[in-house]
Amino acid sequence: MSSETAASDTETGTANTALQPTGAARRRGPFRVGERVQLTDERGRMNTITLEEGGAFHTHRGFLNHDEIIGQVDGSVVANNVGQQYQTLRPLLSDFVLSMPRGAAVVYPKDAGQIVTMADIFPGARVVEAGVGSGALSISLLRAVGDGGYLHSFERREEFADIARGNVETIFGGPHPAWKISLGDFQEEVVRSEEPGSVDRVVLDMLAPWECLDAVATVLAPGGVWINYVATVTQLSRTAEAIRADGRFTEPDAWESMVRGWHLEGLAVRPDHRMVAHTGFLLVTRRLADGVTGISVKRRPSKTEFSEEDLNAWTPAAVGERAVSDKKLRRAARDAIAGTNVKDNPAPAN
Repeated sequence: MSSETAASDTETGTANTALQPTGAARRRGPFRVGERVQLTDERGRMNTITLEEGGAFHTHRGFLNHDEIIGQVDGSVVANNVGQQYQTLRPLLSDFVLSMPRGAAVVYPKDAGQIVTMADIFPGARVVEAGVGSGALSISLLRAVGDGGYLHSFERREEFADIARGNVETIFGGPHPAWKISLGDFQEEVVRSEEPGSVDRVVLDMLAPWECLDAVATVLAPGGVWINYVATVTQLSRTAEAIRADGRFTEPDAWESMVRGWHLEGLAVRPDHRMVAHTGFLLVTRRLADGVTGISVKRRPSKTEFSEEDLNAWTPAAVGERAVSDKKLRRAARDAIAGTNVKDNPAPAN
């Protein structure tokens, strides 16, 4: 197909779907059975539902039949049985990851956006990540690398991998061609599956990223970026000191991002009373060429030895990580997989 033909087809709304990136079709067209839809009522209250044939959304102010939404275009307004109006929209990525089934805490959109940008995740990049959790960060990374890229995700728990797989396939409309997920410890499995120096970016969301120094240094290409997401100051400090002592990486940089919304109503313009403040720290460094010794930044001497108390401060219990029951994980996995069962609407009769 020529570029002129493709452009003409796009203008008439009949673009060749084979040319669309994975997941693009899922973001367009009328609402389908199995899709998640965001409902906002007249008072701004928001609910996310999964459309089912014959299903209904119930509140203390009546019920809304799912059939009233199925087949409607994105952005429609529908009414329930007592006239209560609802605005219907497909959830944005930031909405989806906060409402999707989960077995572990998700990486917030503000941090995922920072990771994609500050780690320079580019189309076609070869990326490895650990751990997967519920798949929120995996979705952002797959969107960044595109169909021609490569994302290899490592997860220690099979239940989390199942939940992540369901969420990823829900938002992309099926398996993503650039994604591979493996079970096992990152530092052991990544060196078995990836060639030395073949990876462009490494993204770690784990309790002890300093344990992965050798594995990261082995698979990461010279100039490649290693970014870590950690929850506590102790984890941040220990990871930074381990990187400095190793000598195969650049001086690490660290930061956190905070997002504060604003209330907008006429002249009543003020910050919201609540904000998304600390969620985690990001620490980034880059791989130096083999045989090169990193340049040490001159600084005042400071304590770098960790006490027993420091070493225990990053354990799951110490950082407030709650144990997730097997029952909850199984339910989350079922909910995530259910989101992949989207049915295309029948084509309209001529």
